[in-house]
Amino acid sequence: MAQDRPAALVTGSASGIGRAAALRLAQAGYDVAINYSRSEDTARTTLAELESLGGRHLALRADVSDDAAVAALTAEVGETFGRLDALVNNAGMTSQTPPDDLDGVDLAEWDRVFAVNVRGLFQVTRACAPLLRAAGGSVVNVASIVGLRPGPQPLAYAASKAAVVSLTKSLALAHAKEGIRVNCVCPGFVETDMWTRVARDQGAVMGISAEEFTRRRAQTVPLGRMERPEDVAAVIGFLASDRAGYMTGQALSVDGGLVMHG
Repeated sequence: MAQDRPAALVTGSASGIGRAAALRLAQAGYDVAINYSRSEDTARTTLAELESLGGRHLALRADVSDDAAVAALTAEVGETFGRLDALVNNAGMTSQTPPDDLDGVDLAEWDRVFAVNVRGLFQVTRACAPLLRAAGGSVVNVASIVGLRPGPQPLAYAASKAAVVSLTKSLALAHAKEGIRVNCVCPGFVETDMWTRVARDQGAVMGISAEEFTRRRAQTVPLGRMERPEDVAAVIGFLASDRAGYMTGQALSVDGGLVMHG
């Protein structure tokens, strides 16, 4: 039986943007299912934070690139909450090959990035569609400004995020008559665990520390600072809510103005 409180599923939400989005939705009165693939200890910590806010919350392990695992994940969300009002597709990964090293691209790694970032997003959305349809729910996908214009990110990651932007628009059209809205956010330089790895690796290539690499990147942001996961989560919360009830198929840059620099 469906409950009175709205419910949300946030994939890839043990840490970073996903964690911030889960907390934002819980603060807004949602019961939240967080999803992780490997980081069980981190997921349990995030679950404890959610539980401190009240409501009923879950931590569910699933690789979003595995369709059978996605079906099981969705079934557990439906069985526990009886409804789904918001889906945040945040699960993602990147590769380690610099964007100018075409010969160094590992095609197996390329395929894995697309399996998680693009196919996984589609599989989760498809599996959740019946629950979202019944609730008149909303989907928010997490893309990147590198999906809108070239940047310093690895090619596989950049191409996958461009695909997320395009898929968002296609899914918005496909689900419009069912009352399901689909939008995406395009963050810039966000201080997450993934950024820490990028700063370390790219800083090493440049012969500088990760901290110096981050400082230089922050100087290129018009608003003058690195982005926080909470900055992205605020916009995710808006798009998931009725305040954005007439918005669908949109890709919103949440990047401190980076996208204006081309």
